[in-house]
Amino acid sequence: MAMPSESGWLHLTIGEEAPARLDKALAALVPEEAALSRSRLMKMIDEGDVFLNGVAVVNPKARVAEGEIYALRLAPAVEVETLAEDIPLTVVWEDNDLIVIDKPAGMVVHPAPGTPSGTLVNALLAHCGDTLSGIGGERRPGIVHRIDKDTTGLLVVAKSDRAHHGLAAQFEAHSVNRHYLALVHGVPDAYDPRLRGLRGISFEAGGILKVATNLARHKTDRQRQAVVWQDGRHAVTRARVDESFQGAAALMDCWLETGRTHQIRVHMSYAGHGLIGDQTYGGKRRLPEKLFGAAAALANGFPRQALHAATLGFDHPVTGEELEFTSPLPADMAGLLSALRGG
Repeated sequence: MAMPSESGWLHLTIGEEAPARLDKALAALVPEEAALSRSRLMKMIDEGDVFLNGVAVVNPKARVAEGEIYALRLAPAVEVETLAEDIPLTVVWEDNDLIVIDKPAGMVVHPAPGTPSGTLVNALLAHCGDTLSGIGGERRPGIVHRIDKDTTGLLVVAKSDRAHHGLAAQFEAHSVNRHYLALVHGVPDAYDPRLRGLRGISFEAGGILKVATNLARHKTDRQRQAVVWQDGRHAVTRARVDESFQGAAALMDCWLETGRTHQIRVHMSYAGHGLIGDQTYGGKRRLPEKLFGAAAALANGFPRQALHAATLGFDHPVTGEELEFTSPLPADMAGLLSALRGG
């Protein structure tokens, strides 16, 4: 059971039915509101932050006994070096534990050597301020998934450790509902012998295209992902044609079973239906002007991959409430869609 704790400390008393091993016993006893994952507890043991009778216990396999009281030293949240920047955000939902953002095109999610500022994380540090309770001992937003710089749409971010752990578990279990709208070259057809002959391609009831492959970094271009079979990480995408345009383009509803880097872009390209505007995976395909007129010029000059994270659904990691959010197409994709429709 948990004992009342002084600031910066948590005391756990070994009960009669506690597991016999230290790491398992602590994981079973730690209160949910402490938001200490098994891996976090292991790290605390390794770093000498778990004490018995004033002596650090650093062996996670140490045997415990009923009545022992273990003191866990909790590190205070510290400021990270990433600077807060007052960047406007479109907030769809926010509470004490999480925030849902509708991300614009051109915004990178997380700082990296090439983009140390102007990112979603920089913006969130400024927006959330003191409401960030600390993720992993640092005062920072918890990024549990990402969308590409030039992909628009919905993204959920944790503001607390307990939300971070709960959201991460849902993404790991593939229980998060994520639908993307994409404008692609060509129209996938369940009766296309070329598609049916591609390894990893199948069709499910209702004409749903299923692409199941492994994905890994490209051998010669480290900025790209590639379909592989022997190595990499398993990836599954499903897609359905929502609307077709003269057999040369389609609006697709794509949803993820897994969430790998560039997954939809790579899988649609592999299927022969790369995204309009995708300079990395879309190839050199162009819409014919004789069929689309001015719309062809708009599509062929589209400055980014035509991909939008339109639906995001998950269980609130703290309250358990079922949440689902939708985002309308951004202006550039809506304009392209209208032009393809002849509007």
